[in-house]
Amino acid sequence: MDDNQKSGITLRRQVRQTDRLDVRDILISAGVFHPREIDVAEELVIDRLTKGEESEYLFIFAEVADVVAGYICYGAISMTEAGFDLYWIATGSACYHRGIASTLLKDAEDHVVALGGRYIFVETSSREQYRPAREFYRKHGYTEVARVPHYYADDDDKVIMMRNLTF
Repeated sequence: MDDNQKSGITLRRQVRQTDRLDVRDILISAGVFHPREIDVAEELVIDRLTKGEESEYLFIFAEVADVVAGYICYGAISMTEAGFDLYWIATGSACYHRGIASTLLKDAEDHVVALGGRYIFVETSSREQYRPAREFYRKHGYTEVARVPHYYADDDDKVIMMRNLTF
């Protein structure tokens, strides 16, 4: 039995029609995302459902007791040799601090390496409410490599972090 099974977490890469609403519910429960951001996250699920393997978006869903508890969305960066973007990672607020996000991130990183990727980039906000996200990434070996001032709004910088997966 692997660690995921012991913790009651089941991972799947297949996207289901019901994931559209699950993603919305997870992001709403997080309480930090704007409605337009939640719409974009749902659009990425729709893209994957519509295009299948032709979609540039890859997903992993974490289920606990057959309920979607979190997800991660990532994909190769076109025109790079080995770069991947991490677009979304979120868990429902009822599932915080259960290791679900860490499990999702590790599985995605392993998948990126299997696909020939060496680097993962993530963009996040400099706002205080995103501090836990930035700390999460740092804890998992990501470092800040760039900051774009006033990107999202006045005094809300875009923070770009990355991890080299070859170490």
